[in-house]
Amino acid sequence: MTVTAMPETAAGAAAGEEAPKKGKKKLILIVLVLLLVVGGAAYWFVLRPTGPSKPQPGTVSALDSIQVNLAGDHYLRVGIALQLTAGTKEADGSKALDATINEFSGLTVAEVTDPAKRRALKKELAHRLEELYEGEVMGVYFTEFVTQ
Repeated sequence: MTVTAMPETAAGAAAGEEAPKKGKKKLILIVLVLLLVVGGAAYWFVLRPTGPSKPQPGTVSALDSIQVNLAGDHYLRVGIALQLTAGTKEADGSKALDATINEFSGLTVAEVTDPAKRRALKKELAHRLEELYEGEVMGVYFTEFVTQ
């Protein structure tokens, strides 16, 4: 017995042509999705903009001690040093001394000798100096702190 191949019908021929077209569409869709994923990953790891970097510390500039009038006929003798950012050679200390006087004037002895309050005052002074010096000063240190 011999087997003869049956001739293809019009419906069978159309079904055979659609299968490769669907496969090509699916392949193109997969390639596009992969390209988007790779492009997004490349942007995230290589090209995305980074935020402003933290300033690097530079030299420390010590200023002369000053006396500040406190409440109740008391005074505070305070010395400060400015932590400059890298690239800043020196800063005019008059702004820092003025800000220190404004920060501590009129406070009571109890307020300036309380460790928690003194840390808060120092933090506020450092924040004020960062604004005044526009990125040239990044911190402040007390070099002298005497009340009477």
